[in-house]
Amino acid sequence: MRVAYVTALRKTPTSSSYARSDRMASSNERPLPTPISAAAGGSGGNPPPGRPTTVDSMLLDKGAAMLQALRPVKHIKQHVCTFALYAHDPRRQVETHHFVSRLNQDVLQCAVYDADDKHARLIGVEYIVSRKIFDSLPAEEQRLWHSHAHEIKAGLWVSPHVPGMLEKAELEKMAGTFGKFWCTWQVDRGDRLPLGAPALMVSPQDDPAADVRPDLVRNRDDKYRYSTTELRAARADVAVPAEPRPGQADYWLRHRKGFAVDVVPHEMKCHAPFP
Repeated sequence: MRVAYVTALRKTPTSSSYARSDRMASSNERPLPTPISAAAGGSGGNPPPGRPTTVDSMLLDKGAAMLQALRPVKHIKQHVCTFALYAHDPRRQVETHHFVSRLNQDVLQCAVYDADDKHARLIGVEYIVSRKIFDSLPAEEQRLWHSHAHEIKAGLWVSPHVPGMLEKAELEKMAGTFGKFWCTWQVDRGDRLPLGAPALMVSPQDDPAADVRPDLVRNRDDKYRYSTTELRAARADVAVPAEPRPGQADYWLRHRKGFAVDVVPHEMKCHAPFP
């Protein structure tokens, strides 16, 4: 029987006592040193390894872009900049750039990058649902989802270059939504390629354990010429749900227990005999 690998969720304390069971876990520790890891001399700002793009490849890309519809990509209509915390260690925080498309009024999907320029790295995906959809989820599933009300009220969630008056109506809707965000590329750890298992991410909250580092906020504000303090004041009248954390939302914050992902051996289902 061949052995396949699957991911398994494992509860872990959100403290420095967190211990990994192996090198494929989504923990603070870097994977084993390789030419593509920071342990081998890379850094979070380093580009991935590889040769420069050739002229032939660039020509192919331009031709394909002219001939193909690329409908899923062209359905992306919004850019949101905010911050995310690792569920197993909220002290690790990253600035994120969500490129949002709507499947319908209750379900959105976001390709998440570490920047908004042409060299940005795709670091994960977030799904966003309305309160109605969230309430329909089983309790075990709800534990993986986070609320958005605080990061919107606090001025952390922004739509760069969109006028505040136009953004306001969308903020009212988003304040009552919930997200599930998987990070597949831990650039803050210095990884030059996606390494190891994905990590569950959570949102900033009005709690000392979930505050965003001031330097991250300052860098974002300087880049887009925002004042988070002024945004917070301007959003004082944004309505938030009377129960901002229904069900098992923001489970890690309530119970001080995070989730990490390990890659573990598992017997593969065989539908036909192996030769």
